Amino acid sequence: MALMFPRLAHNFARNGYYPTDEITLERALQALAPSSTGAMRILDPCAGEGVALAEAAHALGRDQVQACAVEYDRERADHARTLLDRVLHSDLMDTMISRQAFGLLWLNPPYGDLVADHSGASQYQGSGRRRLEKLFYQRALPLLQYGGVLVFIVPHYVLDDELCGWLCNHFTELRIYAAADPTFKQVVIFGIRVRRQDLAKPREVAQVRNRLQAIGAGQQHAEDLPANWPWEPYAVLPAANDLEHFYRVTLEPEQFSHEIQRLRGLWPDFTMHFGQAGVQPRPPVRELSRWHLALALAAGAISGVVTSKTGRVLVLKGDTYKDKVRKTEFTEDEDGNVSEVRILTDRFVPIIRAWDMTPGSANRGCVLTISSSASTQPEPETPAPVPAGRAPAALFEPGSMVLTRSVHDLVERGLLNPAPYLKRHLAGDWGELSDEDKHTNRQALRYGDRLFSAYDMDVDDESRLWIITEADRSATTILLPTDY
Repeated sequence: MALMFPRLAHNFARNGYYPTDEITLERALQALAPSSTGAMRILDPCAGEGVALAEAAHALGRDQVQACAVEYDRERADHARTLLDRVLHSDLMDTMISRQAFGLLWLNPPYGDLVADHSGASQYQGSGRRRLEKLFYQRALPLLQYGGVLVFIVPHYVLDDELCGWLCNHFTELRIYAAADPTFKQVVIFGIRVRRQDLAKPREVAQVRNRLQAIGAGQQHAEDLPANWPWEPYAVLPAANDLEHFYRVTLEPEQFSHEIQRLRGLWPDFTMHFGQAGVQPRPPVRELSRWHLALALAAGAISGVVTSKTGRVLVLKGDTYKDKVRKTEFTEDEDGNVSEVRILTDRFVPIIRAWDMTPGSANRGCVLTISSSASTQPEPETPAPVPAGRAPAALFEPGSMVLTRSVHDLVERGLLNPAPYLKRHLAGDWGELSDEDKHTNRQALRYGDRLFSAYDMDVDDESRLWIITEADRSATTILLPTDY
């Protein structure tokens, strides 16, 4: 029975995927016997290409077995779908699967230590060494029905006191054997899930636990998996419960696109899926202002499918994130020296996205975004030239006007009229700045940050005039570079 070409298996191993070797699989399947009373349901939560579970289904009687699997890698999940009945392309930790729905749990989990930022590390519950094998064991155990069979393939050194205790508390008739291929130091553990009160005598449980611990510590060597199973095989029970839940919790963009193409459009009951089903919205006491509507949208209080009076249909979703606002304050002492203090304050930035689903609209499927974020809004264009004889419109309020002592001295002597420069500053003419600095000013208009302009002049050996407006628009300071 050739399960896969050796070169193909070698390539899988090089990519971090280690399928059960052919000899170990053949011998392990001899330890299983099919149910004679009904259809069976089996699960592999780390299925890879699905070969091991497909062979198990054939060994038990393919017509009487529903083979279900979970696989994280997309290409391997696609291949498993050609061999098995139901396959989820997902991380096991991101699935919703009915408990006690499977008569056989084939568990060959990924190997390695959990790290602090691992996606499933927060779900691990235990005091021993934090291992991926133990995390997958904890997540998959409730899926196996009582009386169901476990085939657990792990490196022997994973069997610490904690994992051995779990196995002895959850399973009876435990047997452990060394895998045929010694490359990864694997052992194959068989057992039948039982309730705690149905366990064997404490002395027998302690003996089994001691043996598992000794093999895990390397003090004993497990016997080789026998070529011909000498014991009564483990009978896989028929499915006792319906598989009510077997789906992925989150939905990847590729999967969503696949669903749209498969259904040739969106679901007919789109409103039911994306609306607030079963919840009757309560109208506010009084009409909301535009400001309150914006806050409610950004906070996610208004979401789902909304139809306007004109017939436009939008799917709304609001969100808010925290940003930092830089504020600079200038103070001048009696000698005219200007000191600068920079302050960072929190600012909450709303992002409101609307998916246009208006039937027959040319913009159907387009996503509209309302936000003060730089990545979601176009930059304002450079102010257009103002026609002669017309005063430029101010883009912002200057607040209190402040002149440094040196600028005030020039004004008093009649050498400088700051009004034309101030008008240019308020109209968005930033003077002799680089393109990068002008871009910063345009961003500051949206964010409420500090605005800065620089203008060439020739007054009393001074060649440049600066104008700075504070981030909160409370004050505008006119100064010379030497004042800064």
